[in-house]
This record gives sequence, structure tokens and C-alpha cells, in this order.
Amino acid sequence: MTTTTALLPTVDFCGTELSRLIIGGNPIRGHSHISPELNEEMRDYHTVENAVRTLLHAEECGINTMQSRADDIMFEILDAYREAGGTMHWLAQTASENPDPFANIRDIAARDAWGIYWHGSMTDRLWKSGEIDKAEEYLKAMRDQGVKVGIACHMPEVLRYIKDAGWDLDFYMVCFYNIAKIDRQSILVSGGKMVEEPFDDPDRDIACQFARDTDKPCIAYKILAASRKCSSDDDVRGAFQYAFDNIKAGDIVNVGMFQKHTDQIAMNAQLVREILEG
Repeated sequence: MTTTTALLPTVDFCGTELSRLIIGGNPIRGHSHISPELNEEMRDYHTVENAVRTLLHAEECGINTMQSRADDIMFEILDAYREAGGTMHWLAQTASENPDPFANIRDIAARDAWGIYWHGSMTDRLWKSGEIDKAEEYLKAMRDQGVKVGIACHMPEVLRYIKDAGWDLDFYMVCFYNIAKIDRQSILVSGGKMVEEPFDDPDRDIACQFARDTDKPCIAYKILAASRKCSSDDDVRGAFQYAFDNIKAGDIVNVGMFQKHTDQIAMNAQLVREILEG
């Protein structure tokens, strides 16, 4: 694997220098947004050993922050990563299948998370059921733990509602695609059942407009449309270029990377350097 110890370009993100590319955790937990077969392939590949190797390699390539859901499997991987000397900041997504979200938040904070955010699929569901204000209570619980506080959502109108209501949070997780146009759940909540999700390019413009309109820093995710923009090197470059051209200079991107077949981490890190360093 090609590696470098030079940090990627960074920004002051809520008081911490974060690399403008961070590594996402969906591949590690087998959440491809593509097919059950790819989900299974991802889960099979990501033994604790391989997951730790992936995270250490991301650090070698200049990424200083990892994002993942906060379930028992990820706790095991995170502990092993720390034992192996890994030092990336950890941004944790709440695990929606946990019957006690408040306990889940406490468990995350106890593992020295840099920040916690409320799972986007659950934000979508609370909005659709008319119960969105319940999410604010979970953000308050995060604030009580002394971590950075965020919320994810696939629906820009919900983020605008939260922004206008002045909720106490530090950052937004902004999905480039509104996959909540259909009734769906995370596969780790639904038990593996998948539905065809919409990835419509005009959604990107709406998402980026929100990111530019808010004073809060944003983390853009699904910028590669869950690999649908990975057919060629030019497609990947174009997706990264679009993201950095259209979010704020203080925003960052979160990308899941699957190392089984090619060194996506090194490729993406180099691409981000080229785009941001001119």
C-alpha cells in the first residue's frame, strides 16, 4: 500500500483540526446501499483485524478522523484500533437498534468520542411521524456528556427546520442525496431488508445550498452516491470536485472506503490533496 505520514489539508472544525476528508464506517458494518450481496462481502471482509488495518492505513494516508455507528461490533473494532496505537478522532453515530438511546450516548462518550450525532434515518422517521422534536432531547443528552453534538438527516427541509428552530448543536451531517423520498430504514435496523433507494443528482444542489446557508460547520456524506459515481477515475474526481466546490471552506467530507479490491484510501487521499492544494 502506498502511504504517507503527511496530514491532509485540515480545517478548524468546532475547535479541533480535522482533515477535510474523513473515513466513514458503512463498509466496515456491511452497509453498501447497493445490494445484499455486497453487504455480505463487506461484512465478511471486515474482521476485526482487517477493520483495524483499514483504519490504521487511513491514518497513514493523512486522515485524522473516523466516523462509524456505535454498536457492539464497532466498539470491539475501536478498542482493538486504540490498542494497536490508532489515534484518529472518533465521530460516532447513534445505533438506532439500541432500545435505550440515552444509554447508547453514555456508552459512546465513555469511549472518548470526539463527537456524537443522531442517526439520519431516525431523524427522517421522527419527521415523517410528526415527532421530530424528540430528537432534540437526544442532542441535549449528548451535550451533557461534553462531546461535540450533531444531527444527520437525508431531508434538507428537516435540517432547515432544525436550523430555524435554533437547536443547540455544533455541526450538521448533510447527505448529498435525499434517499428518504421513499419509506426506508437502515438495514441494521430493518434486519437486512433493502429497498431501491433514489440517488438523484439535483438533490446535491439543495444539500449544498443548505450547507452554505448555515453558519454551523457541515460534514457532507454520500458524495459518491454510495459508489454510483465510481465507474471511472474521472467520475470519482468529478464527485469530489463538486463537493469541495459547493460546500463551505470550513466543511469536510465523509467517505466510506472498501479496501478489499483496491487501495481506495490512498487514492482518495491523493485526490483530495490534488483538489485542495491546486
